[in-house]
Amino acid sequence: MNKTRIGRNEPCPCGSGKKYKKCCLDKGETRPNEPAGAELFADLHQVLEGQEFASMDDAKSFVSGFMEQGNQAPVDDFHGLSPDQMSNVLNAPFSSPQLVSFPECLATQPSAPILTLFQLLVDAIGEQGLKPTAKGNLPQKFCRASALSYWGEETYKYNTRHGGINKEEDFFDLHVTRLVAGLAGLIRKYKGRFILSLKCRKLLADGGMAAIYPLLFRAFTEQYNWAYGDRNDEINFVQHSFLFSLYLLNRYGDKGQSSLFYEDCFLNAFPMVVNEVDDQPHWPAEKAIRSAYTLRILVRYADFLGLAKVESVDNEQLVASEYQVIKLPLLDQAVVFV
Repeated sequence: MNKTRIGRNEPCPCGSGKKYKKCCLDKGETRPNEPAGAELFADLHQVLEGQEFASMDDAKSFVSGFMEQGNQAPVDDFHGLSPDQMSNVLNAPFSSPQLVSFPECLATQPSAPILTLFQLLVDAIGEQGLKPTAKGNLPQKFCRASALSYWGEETYKYNTRHGGINKEEDFFDLHVTRLVAGLAGLIRKYKGRFILSLKCRKLLADGGMAAIYPLLFRAFTEQYNWAYGDRNDEINFVQHSFLFSLYLLNRYGDKGQSSLFYEDCFLNAFPMVVNEVDDQPHWPAEKAIRSAYTLRILVRYADFLGLAKVESVDNEQLVASEYQVIKLPLLDQAVVFV
């Protein structure tokens, strides 16, 4: 039987549709900062070199088996996840029960900053509802009282030293809570007032905040735009990859880690994300990615949702550049990794 060697101009057996010379043959050398999958193609090139096959179908079958095996092998930069698992983490985070599950009701009543603010909102709405401003926002008096209750007197004075709370957006955490609660279908406007939805009232009656939290978590994760209000570039991939960051927190968070550690993990796993941002004078793309990542994933997500405690390393700095991060018990309840 005649043996077949893959020609440079033949279709690549990996199934890409490209010529072999433009696909796996061209990936023989792994370049710095390429995604982890490039190593798999480099290995494929090595095993194909000098191989002879009885037919192109045999070649495709060989490549298919090789790729399947490689896609199921853990990758160092993915911290134990395989390419197949990473694909699910990125593209099907809420429908991959073989990797992770998200309970609809938590085992115990949770504690988180977003829940503290949501409870203030629930109490203010009550049975009669809460009348919004002419622009449809929460009333000033309620925002000021909520900020004082949430921050305490000393922090309230510090946070308002350059200007008071005159509108909802001036107390940004409350503003975000109201938006996310609306996205979750827990509050809405009816006849000119904020009211609690029937779903919200039932969940509170049946399970309390243990039943409310999963809805706030999912709405914040999937529907709320994390780039809103932080003055960074869009960099949507930071939000898209949320589950990988929670996986890292679950894996390493029992011991306090610097925010720089999580930034490094993110950039090592996804080096190409730097290409989403243009270098600016005194503000290179990598620094912009690191800033957005820490602010969005660690400070405004993990900390605000009570999944981790995130504290500034240097409280003397006006804008913190490094934080100490430690996992909180709520992460294990809300996000259950297999």
